[in-house]
Amino acid sequence: MDLLIDTLQQLFSPLTAAFAIAAIGLNVHFGLTGLLNMGHAGFMLIGAYGYAIATIQGAPIWLAVIISLAGAGLFALLLGWPTLKLRGDYLAIVTIAAAEMVRLVGRTQALEPWTGASTGITGKEYKEPFEATSPFPERLIPVGPFELHGTASSSWWLTLVSWSVVALLIVLYWLLQRSPWGRVLRGIREDEDAVRSLGKNVYSFKMQALVLGGMIGALGGVSYALGAQVHPDSMGRPTTFLIWTLLLLGGAASVFGPALGSMLFLATQFLVKGVLDVFVPDDIVSAPQAETISLAFVGITLMLLIIFRPQGILGKRRELAING
Repeated sequence: MDLLIDTLQQLFSPLTAAFAIAAIGLNVHFGLTGLLNMGHAGFMLIGAYGYAIATIQGAPIWLAVIISLAGAGLFALLLGWPTLKLRGDYLAIVTIAAAEMVRLVGRTQALEPWTGASTGITGKEYKEPFEATSPFPERLIPVGPFELHGTASSSWWLTLVSWSVVALLIVLYWLLQRSPWGRVLRGIREDEDAVRSLGKNVYSFKMQALVLGGMIGALGGVSYALGAQVHPDSMGRPTTFLIWTLLLLGGAASVFGPALGSMLFLATQFLVKGVLDVFVPDDIVSAPQAETISLAFVGITLMLLIIFRPQGILGKRRELAING
């Protein structure tokens, strides 16, 4: 029973919300525009660093968020300027390399006073201003079968704020894809040459989508940092692949797909690992092995999903750009 409650709590945890936000940003890139961004974790890391460093330096919360968004926007401009005039596979290669550069720069000893180098930035250094805004008491608060702290990491306050951001971004994506701007992006995804023949500046529209999706990814990094800490290795290539998995599971180009994919994937992974921990002795399967097996189990499930429903749970096959 406790495992089931913990799994349900994982469905709506701040961590799930953080990855849902990042997946919405990737949905703007890939689902709406067809951009193969394979370094989305780089945007998350820039957002996390921007918020944490700005807060440590005394910036208010709103300014720290703006700084993180501006950093991600600048990063997108630098990425897009030399690559968006080329085909999508070039963007994929560049974004992988660029995200790794962000991670390695965060690890360098030369920037240790700012980034913490390989040890990162601990949450206690920058979380206090956000936690101070919580209207909840500083204690564990039970709500039905669930119990969370009122202000600390993974608190009711962070949960409420994170999922409110997810809801607002879902509405934003829904409005954008129905707007004239969104219809141009969908046209670019399907056939950019046809859109170019209509007199549209394809390069400009791609750049706008790259910047917007990157800034949304940075918000995911801010949410992640508020629930954990800022560590460069926690947002490397595996994180990008995880975000792609969440998006494709829920359905690329769908409104609710990123959030649904995040909830199902992370909760299922948590459940499988919990079942192994409870029912399988440690001398047969250790905790690290249980983590690996949970990933393998979910991976097999996703393989079957891609085989039998490649558009994802909520997606439409004709909307999936990778299918042509």
